[in-house]
Amino acid sequence: MNSTKKIKVFILDTSAIFSGKPISLDNNILVTTLGISKEITPGGRDYQTFQYLMEKGLAIDTPSKESISKINKISAETGDKDRLSVADKEILALALDVNKDTTKEAIIITDDYSIQNVAHVLNIKFENISQPGITKKFKWIYRCSGCGKKFEENIKTCPICGASTKNIISHKENIAGKECDNR
Repeated sequence: MNSTKKIKVFILDTSAIFSGKPISLDNNILVTTLGISKEITPGGRDYQTFQYLMEKGLAIDTPSKESISKINKISAETGDKDRLSVADKEILALALDVNKDTTKEAIIITDDYSIQNVAHVLNIKFENISQPGITKKFKWIYRCSGCGKKFEENIKTCPICGASTKNIISHKENIAGKECDNR
């Protein structure tokens, strides 16, 4: 039986660029999104790092609308939808698109726990760069700070008592093992 090794496609989140840590360019495909490029302000070390990566082959790609829609659906289910920026959702959607190609495997490079949480649910590999990666999968909901009523959707003011709501963890589950250890 001939098993084909998949081509690793590393998808860079802003935290990977801001970390200042070296990113291996040898035989690696590096991709990010337009949303991430817009988060990097011209001037300074982070901008220089981004420009260097672009010169060395970092590609900017746009995820499909279908994958963005799936990320919105799944992140709503996990309670991460309001915790993810548009750029974060693009990163996750791009990983879904890459994984549609059976010869490729997406690996998101990020320290963002909400990205990692949604990636875990979708079986997308990820690596942390500066912070420890997640060890638990979370389900987020909103709870009224006054009466304690819980809401699945983001409601800023409780319709029952008028107090503000707070984002809380309603469920957490241990994750078995780290998602990806090599780059």
